[in-house]
Amino acid sequence: MRIFAIRDDGIPERPVGWLIYFEESKSFYAELPDGADPWETPLLLSSFAERKIYTVDAYFSKMWVQLRVIPPDRQNIGQILKENHLSEYDEFKLLLLSDGRCSQDDCYIEEIDELPENIQKRRETMVLEVSPLRDRKLLVFFRNGVTKEYTMPEDLPPAFQPVLAREELFRAVAIEPGGYGVYWGERAAIGHERLYREGTEVPISLEDLKTFISARVVNSAEAAETLNCTRQNIDDLIRRGKLHPIRQDSKNKLFLKSEIERRVNG
Repeated sequence: MRIFAIRDDGIPERPVGWLIYFEESKSFYAELPDGADPWETPLLLSSFAERKIYTVDAYFSKMWVQLRVIPPDRQNIGQILKENHLSEYDEFKLLLLSDGRCSQDDCYIEEIDELPENIQKRRETMVLEVSPLRDRKLLVFFRNGVTKEYTMPEDLPPAFQPVLAREELFRAVAIEPGGYGVYWGERAAIGHERLYREGTEVPISLEDLKTFISARVVNSAEAAETLNCTRQNIDDLIRRGKLHPIRQDSKNKLFLKSEIERRVNG
């Protein structure tokens, strides 16, 4: 992770925001000061300040970066990349070459070692883990140890409609880089602050869940050993509806230990 202060020549005494870049996923996230003044906030990001949203999602953060670099469809882009010793188009490297400056404003970026303490505090509610539940609910584990159940609202943007309509898509939920939220695609993301604010706290921690899984979930080999049978017998029991895996793929299956024990005890 690389961190940059976003500065404005007209406001030299303090940053007007911060830009965070995750190199592995090539993702950008912008953070705005608490109570940011929309008139002092960089263009495009000011709409977030107006709504009192101070963590900008990956889509609009990347859009802000794209407005500050040479577009990939520039007629002479090949020559520009060659002159700057770039083998391929890379938004981040192009951003560094110009220090994030563009003709639209007086902003630029300056690399720093760490975020201010108040911005770091926001990271306490970033997502550690997420699990899809029934009825379009998510079980979300946060860095501060809190766990919340989040119900997907009805007023989500159109990009979420396939997710809400198809169970297999909903269950493919993933965590954004750095724990900034959860997502199902570039435009279908929910930020960590909204998940934390609108979720309902439940009395279970991630450590509790890990302990439960370690103690009460078994794989196919362990189930076969307990039942004194082969893995082929396990597959047959599944086909006949006698065993019900809680998760399965082409290589392995997981079962609740209690179901296996019930078969042993008759």
